[in-house]
Amino acid sequence: MKSRPHYHGHRERLRQRFLQHSAEALQEYELLEMLLQYSIPRRDTKPLAKSLIKRFGSLAGVFDTTYEDLLQVEGIGPRTAIQIRLVKAIMEQYMRSPLKRGRRLSSARTVVDYLKTKMAGLFDEQFRVFYLDSQNRLLKESLIQEGTPTETVVYPRRVIEEALRLKATGIILIHNHPSGSLEPSRNDIQLTERLCGIAKELGIRVLDHLIITREGYTSFFERGLLV
Repeated sequence: MKSRPHYHGHRERLRQRFLQHSAEALQEYELLEMLLQYSIPRRDTKPLAKSLIKRFGSLAGVFDTTYEDLLQVEGIGPRTAIQIRLVKAIMEQYMRSPLKRGRRLSSARTVVDYLKTKMAGLFDEQFRVFYLDSQNRLLKESLIQEGTPTETVVYPRRVIEEALRLKATGIILIHNHPSGSLEPSRNDIQLTERLCGIAKELGIRVLDHLIITREGYTSFFERGLLV
């Protein structure tokens, strides 16, 4: 009779620790190891989990990386790469659930938590806008522009035209800094000033401009940078 692979007992012990104590009882590589077991059932996934975290810098880095980059890792096939990307997509939808269309935005923390999940791990800058009605209910989240790792060229006309089309009375501006810097650039400040000026003339409130990074966020409102 064939003996059971050595990792079978280890897998069962991991499952029991997770069931009894949840994620707090496991290290990051062990959580990833457990996930990989479902797409790689006939192999010890601990070395692969450790290799992924080392290559991409952290557990968050593994989930933030692209499908194509995952396929470059030895031992990762299309099925496993899709599994990892699917988990990230589910995480984004879970964090966005309190921000459904028509729901009032009552907590800045909820907005920031969702945006960090969505944008903090991106390799290029994105500029997004939340469009709100007079009760601060979300009308739409729009991706306005994608750029390079260091900048995004944003045309105020695109932002304002969408606000007018939606009959929005408030907007929240959002972009990420892949560099990790929480400091607004001079261009960030100038763009915000332009948009605030145009929006004010049209009766549209600029409620905030948020810069998102893995390390945290910067709020123009909290820093007194909105005019």
